[in-house]
This record gives sequence, structure tokens and C-alpha cells, in this order.
Amino acid sequence: QVQLVESGGGLVQAGGSLRLSCAASGRTFSSYFMGWFRQAPGKEREFVAAISWSATSTYYARSVKGRFTISRDNAKNTVYLQMNSLKPEDTAVYYCAVAKVATMRANEYDYWGQGTQVTVSS
Repeated sequence: QVQLVESGGGLVQAGGSLRLSCAASGRTFSSYFMGWFRQAPGKEREFVAAISWSATSTYYARSVKGRFTISRDNAKNTVYLQMNSLKPEDTAVYYCAVAKVATMRANEYDYWGQGTQVTVSS
């Protein structure tokens, strides 16, 4: 069992930045593939970014590539999502999740956090 708690969301103007954190507890954090997803009102949950257990591989959705950066600190059992040049269309609830395999498919993730709201005003 893995527990995940996201933090760092909030209200920011377009062009601004936020850093989301996801603190994990429970089973060995370092062995998991970590991902960030988001869900806007009336839309399906979508993949944002993911990182391998060793942090040597990262993956991004086209819509955020070049603006968002995912990283992890296994010593702190924490994964981060640095979000720069935010746009109103980035507004959503952001979730972190863990998977035992390298994947960008939400249904292949085993544990999820409760989510943190990010709102970008124009």
C-alpha cells in the first residue's frame, strides 16, 4: 500500500509558475514509476508527465513539454512537478500516481493521491 499526498496547488496568473509536490509513504517509493495527471471540469483525466524510478527517463504530454518539469527525490519520497509559463488551459485538479511499470495510461497506475487544484487566470 502506498499513500500519496499532493500539495502546492493554487491560483496563479497566466505566465506564472507553481511547483507541485507529492509525498509518498508506505511501500518502497524508489521502486515505483511516478506520474502526474490532471482533470479539468467536464473532461477526462489526462496524462501530464512521468518519471522512472531512477529519474533517468522522463515523459511529457505534448501540451506541457518545454513548460513543465518532473523530478523526484527518492531520499525524501517525493516527486515534483515544476510548472512554468502557465496557461488558463492548464487549470485542473492535478493528481500524482504510482505504477509498477513504465506507463502513461491512467488505468495502469495502482495508487493515486487526492489531488490539488491549480487555477490559472487570464
